[in-house]
Amino acid sequence: MKKLLIAGLTGLIAFTSASAQMLINGAGATFPQPIYSKWFDEYAKVDPSVRFNYQGIGSGGGQKQILSETVDFGASDGPMSDENLAKAPRKLLHIPTVAGAVVVSYNLPGNPTLKFDGATLANIFLGKIRKWSDPAIVSQNPGVSIPDQDILVVHRSDGSGTSYIFTDYLSSVSSEWSKSVGKNTSVNWPVGLGGKGNAGVAGQVKQSPGAIGYVELAYATQNKLPYALMKNSAGNYITPSLDSVTEALATATIPDDFRFSMVNPPGEKAYPIAGTTWLLVYQEQKDSAKGAKLVQFLKWAYNEGEKMATTLDYSPLPANVQQRVLQRVSEIKY
Repeated sequence: MKKLLIAGLTGLIAFTSASAQMLINGAGATFPQPIYSKWFDEYAKVDPSVRFNYQGIGSGGGQKQILSETVDFGASDGPMSDENLAKAPRKLLHIPTVAGAVVVSYNLPGNPTLKFDGATLANIFLGKIRKWSDPAIVSQNPGVSIPDQDILVVHRSDGSGTSYIFTDYLSSVSSEWSKSVGKNTSVNWPVGLGGKGNAGVAGQVKQSPGAIGYVELAYATQNKLPYALMKNSAGNYITPSLDSVTEALATATIPDDFRFSMVNPPGEKAYPIAGTTWLLVYQEQKDSAKGAKLVQFLKWAYNEGEKMATTLDYSPLPANVQQRVLQRVSEIKY
């Protein structure tokens, strides 16, 4: 009887503790989902009274949900447009977190390491280059065995910040792409199949011989997919890596509202298809208790979470930018 009573009390305490736990909901970009998941798991050890529920639905979805206030924070790899920001019921802040590489991945026999310049990549995604044996590809990859095989383009089917970074890059290297397709979280793709999320594109490429797609570096690594070296603005073929993304980030001009692009930057060693990712947070929080917990988490993220970025193939923000962001976080009212 005594054992049953103790067991019952233990269960009641656990139930009470779980029911008292505050839930903070977020949604948006899949690009940073691996690092955000790590942060949320680690932060639960710091403050067990709060739990974060994050849904990777793509940057477009994250922007829509924070505008409608169906989540406590949104996440996006593309900065919100002036038009979208104007729809916000209160001032909406862009809080940059980490930077990462968008890589060009493919499925070819032997998984060779390929090189591309921007013009060739744009022509592949425009549907103008349809065979792997095209001279534009072969000429950049001497000595590499490339099959005479059809190219299957894979792109995102959902509103995506990864797509924003990728199309921002293509717009910067191809006037035809810029005029006919442009840059956005969602565009009218000239050719190809769609996959949902970075995981969906990685999965499509992995199971489709001859496929080519674009994913965040961590997803290519996790799926053991090869990825290409890209020719940068200095004329060098650069491997996507922490160092080459950090080089790109170091050249970025970051305005006061933190909305910026870092594609195709100057720099001998800078990787050209890189971008940062943002949390979207209202400056004036409706729920004071949640607002307080969210601010505490954000301060922890910049003081402690940034140190975990490199273990998951992300580049942390430079120290001076982290301090600027922490100042912005301190302006959140609750």
